[in-house]
Amino acid sequence: MSGHLLFPLIASWLYVFGVLLVKRSGDYGVGVYRTTFVANVTTGIVFLLLLFLHAEPFPGWQHIWEPAATALLFIGGQVLTFYAVNKGDVSIATPVLGVKIILVALFTTLIIGEPVAVKLWISAVMSVAAIALLNRGGKSQQQHHHVKLTIASAGGAALVFALFDVFVQKYSPAWGAGRFLPIMMGMVAVFSLGFIPFFSAPLRDLSPTAWKWLGGGSFFMAAQGIFFISTLAVYGKATASNIMYSSRGLWSVVAVWLIGHWFKNQEQQLGAAVLKWRLAGAVLMLAAIVLALG
Repeated sequence: MSGHLLFPLIASWLYVFGVLLVKRSGDYGVGVYRTTFVANVTTGIVFLLLLFLHAEPFPGWQHIWEPAATALLFIGGQVLTFYAVNKGDVSIATPVLGVKIILVALFTTLIIGEPVAVKLWISAVMSVAAIALLNRGGKSQQQHHHVKLTIASAGGAALVFALFDVFVQKYSPAWGAGRFLPIMMGMVAVFSLGFIPFFSAPLRDLSPTAWKWLGGGSFFMAAQGIFFISTLAVYGKATASNIMYSSRGLWSVVAVWLIGHWFKNQEQQLGAAVLKWRLAGAVLMLAAIVLALG
């Protein structure tokens, strides 16, 4: 394994802690829009650290749409992700996001021109079967935890983030990672100001406890972004990087099972049978990802 692929693996661990913290902040009524705003502003600030990376000469204002479009994709993915996490279960949302690896390969083919192997289509079928396993459980449990809605929103996030990954790989070389990423994430922070009119209440009304969980979650989400997105920008290889990153689906189920109680996570109460099906689905999805990159 190439050394740079350790960065997406680290990102997958940081991501799981981040979504568990964000999920906990939702118990205090933070809401999707305030969560997205705080997380994106935090990420924009943290990404200023990448200014020391290599930067190419400014390509001209006619190319400014490239970081702008990439920023909008990131925001869309964040909104869908936080909606899935707040409304549903972490042990479903995160594994479903693993479908992104299949979509990255497809979009890489369409946008960059790499061919799609037969094994990729086999992996897609395995991914569908994995989602079916994640959906197993009692009918009342599914209705209570919004399983179908969680899968739909997490799947939408996977679609949007797949495009985001390909855009980062495509446009970063001309700008240089030290220019493209800080500008793009700065735009994410600025564009996120548009969420303010949709806040259920001002940020100042959040309790100190809510800020503790929201702030911690936002920091971990920003940190995982540094590790993963900068890997795409510097090394490319979006598909190879995503296999390591998509292991977060497995880590999320394991984390909920073993340490979910630290975050007052209620998914453990679903019972061992449901969580076993979800673990099986996460493992199958991980197998599909490995096959796609084998």
